[in-house]
Amino acid sequence: MLKEVIVVEGKSDIQRIQQAVTADCIATEGFTLRKGVIEQIRVAYEKRGIIILTDPDTAGERIRRVLTKKFPNAQHAFVPRNEAFANDDIGIEQASPESIRRALSVLHTETIDSSNEFTMADLVSHGLSGFPNSAELRASIGAKLGIGYGNGKQFLYRLNHYGITRAAYEAAVQSIINKEL
Repeated sequence: MLKEVIVVEGKSDIQRIQQAVTADCIATEGFTLRKGVIEQIRVAYEKRGIIILTDPDTAGERIRRVLTKKFPNAQHAFVPRNEAFANDDIGIEQASPESIRRALSVLHTETIDSSNEFTMADLVSHGLSGFPNSAELRASIGAKLGIGYGNGKQFLYRLNHYGITRAAYEAAVQSIINKEL
């Protein structure tokens, strides 16, 4: 059983998580984030720690941002978008148990201070920004690094705030570029 409590968006997500791992979960029940739910998350955060695992879509990212502001030392897990899509729907409930276990094996805690290790020039030089296939490359490299998908600005933020090292970034880039050749 995981020590931390996993925070997801809905009851279907909890059912899918429980097919993958033994863990306690809290559902935000959407973006409203009622006071009672926030209090449940706060108690879990203070006593056991939390892992935020929201859907890889716009609503999920908005929920993640709100929760990160309230709970800055929360851990983050990301299921890649292409592994969370089925039945014309995207979400954790669509992900396979293997994808969920993989996401939970690579956790990141956002740091307040930016490492400033990476710049937009890094993204451009590796084709991750400004090119027709940049979004696909960011998605693949984000999955490899366990930081999820994001537009160029969000991806750069995650590189600099989730403790990604230059060596890990370069290895992920090379791995994805070599796979495409």
